[in-house]
Amino acid sequence: MTEPEPISKPAATSPREPSSGHRRRRGAVPPISRATLYALLGVVVVSFGLNWPVMAAGVRHISPLWLGVFRVGSAMVVFMVMAAARGQLRVPPRGDWPIVASIAVFGLAAVNYLVFTALQIVPPGRSSVITWTTPLWAVPIAAVFLGDRMTPRRWVGLALGIGGVVVLFEPWGLDWGDHNVIVGHVMLLLAAFINASTSVHIRGHRWTITPLDALPWQLAGSTVILMAVALLTEGAPQIEWTPLLVGNVAYQGLLVSGVALWAQIVIFRNVDPVSANLTMMGVPAIGVASSAVFAGETITLEVSLGLVLIVTGVAVNLLSERRHRKTL
Repeated sequence: MTEPEPISKPAATSPREPSSGHRRRRGAVPPISRATLYALLGVVVVSFGLNWPVMAAGVRHISPLWLGVFRVGSAMVVFMVMAAARGQLRVPPRGDWPIVASIAVFGLAAVNYLVFTALQIVPPGRSSVITWTTPLWAVPIAAVFLGDRMTPRRWVGLALGIGGVVVLFEPWGLDWGDHNVIVGHVMLLLAAFINASTSVHIRGHRWTITPLDALPWQLAGSTVILMAVALLTEGAPQIEWTPLLVGNVAYQGLLVSGVALWAQIVIFRNVDPVSANLTMMGVPAIGVASSAVFAGETITLEVSLGLVLIVTGVAVNLLSERRHRKTL
């Protein structure tokens, strides 16, 4: 079996494509169809988008650090058991340790802490928008480390998407004199930058195992880090568990940090980071809408205009991908 074929045209000397005559690597996965990738993309966008009011509700009952522990820890248990049942629970090869560490330390532990902390200050709808400025940072990072090129349509789609983010962000309406507000927004922007960096690393890494085989170890690493920090800084958690709170943590852990995270890694392995991140700018659109429904946030004219720009940017990007694919 060969490595999954990227949607975007790969470089002529892609390091992940074995030359003819070489044996195929153990752990390679069969090609993933375009329809499957878009189905996975839909799972990621919807589950991540709906998760913003869920996370905002969670930090009202559990501290950011311990909520992160329960979120990734529950997913770790499920995927460890699944891997063991399949006979695939093996320590990753040394060559895959960098990507395991990258996702565990930065993509999971750091981002969870930053976002959960900021949600105590910034409303969930706005938080989803700021965090998913990821494409803005993925462009220069991918250009520097992967040599990605931007087509005119991708630039148009990216500009429309970022324009929508700016309108939704409403920087002219922020209370810039409030220290907590500034810190909250900076933490969300830092989370966006980390997400962009991780997505580029996922795309550029030479994988020898599948994302599903790597996920239990990534979740385990982030769980250990968050738990250690939580115990050192806060001590044992004092939580009054209710059925609603258990459901909140289960949604975040099993669906978002489990299924959706795995799907996101698969997408980033097969689609260039700029296009993948731009398409997933649909997440803040769903985040804003779900926050209005479940958290009572008001959908203003700026919010409506921003949503239109984001959806348009996503559509332009998808059309650009389809046209580029036909020319291969």
